[in-house]
Amino acid sequence: MLPDELTGAAPAVPAREHVVQVEEDLLTARHAVRSGAVAVGFSIVDQTKIVTAASELVRNAYIHGGGGVMTITVPRDERGRIGLRLRVRDNGPGISDVEQAMTDGFSTGAGLGHGLGGTRRLVDEFHLETAPGRGTTVTITRWKP
Repeated sequence: MLPDELTGAAPAVPAREHVVQVEEDLLTARHAVRSGAVAVGFSIVDQTKIVTAASELVRNAYIHGGGGVMTITVPRDERGRIGLRLRVRDNGPGISDVEQAMTDGFSTGAGLGHGLGGTRRLVDEFHLETAPGRGTTVTITRWKP
């Protein structure tokens, strides 16, 4: 169940999907998130945080999941706040040990290991669904203050 379904919050604008299959798609995805953040009215600091989080998630989908899809929505919560929500899903092998994957310093690649844990700290809401052999879906939301 996605966070929108949990809260009953309706998206403010239709969702936009971005396929991530080749390396060039990573840049396209980051630009789409930046454009969304600007349209929502995020400060430069909030833009940087959500773009950094998106970059990590789409790179993970590309490298570890063999590609995926990023969906961008602009939800409103029950208080009327507007935000930017990203859902990145892949059909890769899934994450066998989520707790370990969320630990700073852990990396299955050549990175520094700040990936998922760092991403969680950059956003207001973080939701991860995964199972070995069934892929991974990460949904994040950053709300405009």
